Amino acid sequence: MVGGGFAPCESTISHLGGWFVTSGSPGRHARERQPDRNSAPAQQFLNSTAARRAGIAAGVLMAAGGLAFAADWSLSSGHVPRGVQVAGIDIGGLERAQAQTRLETELNQRVAQPLTVQIGDVQATLVPRDAGLSVDWDGTWERIGSQPVNPLTRLASFFSTRNVEPAAVIADSAMTAQLDALRAHDRQPVEGGIVFEDARPVGVYPVPGRVLDVPAARTVLSEHWADGSVLELPAVETQAQVTQAAVDRTLREVAQPAVRAAVTFTGKGGNGVLEPAQIAAALTFAPDGQGGLAASYNNDALIAALKPQLHSTEIEPKDATFNVSGTRATVVPSVVGDTIKWDKTLEGLPALLLSPSDRSKTVVYEQVKPKLVTEDAEKLGVTQVVGSFTTSGFSGPSGVNIRTVAQKVDGAVVKPGDTFSLNDFTGPRGVEQGYVESGIINNGRPSTAVGGGISQFATTLYNAAYFAGMEDAGHTEHSYYISRYPAAREATVFDGAIDLKFRNNTPYGVFIETVTTGSDVTVRLWSTKTVEVESITGDRTKPTDPKEITLPKGKECIASEGAPGFTTSDTRVIRDSKSGKEISRTTRTVKYDPIPVVKCE
Repeated sequence: MVGGGFAPCESTISHLGGWFVTSGSPGRHARERQPDRNSAPAQQFLNSTAARRAGIAAGVLMAAGGLAFAADWSLSSGHVPRGVQVAGIDIGGLERAQAQTRLETELNQRVAQPLTVQIGDVQATLVPRDAGLSVDWDGTWERIGSQPVNPLTRLASFFSTRNVEPAAVIADSAMTAQLDALRAHDRQPVEGGIVFEDARPVGVYPVPGRVLDVPAARTVLSEHWADGSVLELPAVETQAQVTQAAVDRTLREVAQPAVRAAVTFTGKGGNGVLEPAQIAAALTFAPDGQGGLAASYNNDALIAALKPQLHSTEIEPKDATFNVSGTRATVVPSVVGDTIKWDKTLEGLPALLLSPSDRSKTVVYEQVKPKLVTEDAEKLGVTQVVGSFTTSGFSGPSGVNIRTVAQKVDGAVVKPGDTFSLNDFTGPRGVEQGYVESGIINNGRPSTAVGGGISQFATTLYNAAYFAGMEDAGHTEHSYYISRYPAAREATVFDGAIDLKFRNNTPYGVFIETVTTGSDVTVRLWSTKTVEVESITGDRTKPTDPKEITLPKGKECIASEGAPGFTTSDTRVIRDSKSGKEISRTTRTVKYDPIPVVKCE
């Protein structure tokens, strides 16, 4: 370009120099050749001369610019364009290798340094490298670009800078994990509502929530992680359902009137009063799905407040039962209940609470028929003891448990065809029900548990049902023989797992009577006698020797002498009480494990 590209410029310059020699120097000949400036030829001459001079000047400038462009292009070849910065790192004008070294030094530091991010009004930190970010060098150099060809762009580069964000390689799993961690700073909207402070309603105004915009945050992180400043990540505002206007309206129209004064419930022979604080405790508000608040009353809380006050106005239903004395049983009449119908009593309360004047309500009652009425009890044929059994040898905590379960079962009535379940009838047998910790046999070793001793009552009840001729509906013997019980004719129970059941297979009802003293318990079944029962105990066979167990001394070790195991049987023979004819003969064989010898050393 330098050798031949500027020939026209050189010719122009030469011509221009000649013009200045012939016409630019002052002299007589020149003056003689000047035409009259006012003549038309003279004016044309002057115009053409000015145009010629302007063209010459432009050519000179273009030639100079071309020389400058050529020189700048030649000198900057292989260099980064002027004014270029990558994430604020100045590399403009450097050779590419120098720029690469500078960028690697700076960006490798930044990718490993904590970066502060702003999410709404919360700041957090992350390390770009841990977020799966690294520099995509090929992509970064594509963004930097090559030397510009446009002369104006090259000229502007002397006076401006161009910042380029480094392209990034993203490890998806690490980026996803980092964004999930940032979601911990999401803020759920505060829902508009109403709360009560000392029975005074207070409005809670809604506050928008904020949720990280994960896709947008990913883009911002990948593009601007190297900027070196606090990076603001985009978040989406989430609105509450309830408006502030709805809070104000509900406060004014519902909450405040509800606790304005007490409400009186008029019952039969007594009243109950709901105080404002009790109303407030039962009243809650929730979004109605349409921007407003819906009131809700906890009826259980209202009943809990009123029931103790109105209990004396109710008559509880009572089943017919039996009074047994000596050898006689008489029917105790049933009682029809007159109890509060709470759903009807509380019906319309929300509307009543909005009333500015009348704040009283009448209690609604309903009659409740007992499960066993007098007439039916009289038809059950409960007239005499048909089965009875007594066990003894308990005291202390086990006696507490035996008396507790006996009192629970006393008075139970089993109708013809029904099955009695000890576990179902008593329900849970824990501390709350009055049972205490007492001795049990656990894996052949003495131990303790809440409810220990109840198996003795189960054995007593089982034998009473056995001799009454009841159908065995399920029972389990102890794994180890206990000497105070009849072998192969005893039962154990465990709360919720091992049960004792018998079925009343007679046409008469059965009334269960229990009697306890300080050391023994008796169970009697009252009905109409139809059978005689005989028990035949088999021989003890197949003896097994106990194992010896040695345990460390302490509270957990209870020494035991042990006992051999054996197999035996019991045969129940049932005969008709009038004719003496044998109805059934059933043999049950039981294997008892040996009780291990326990030594505490």
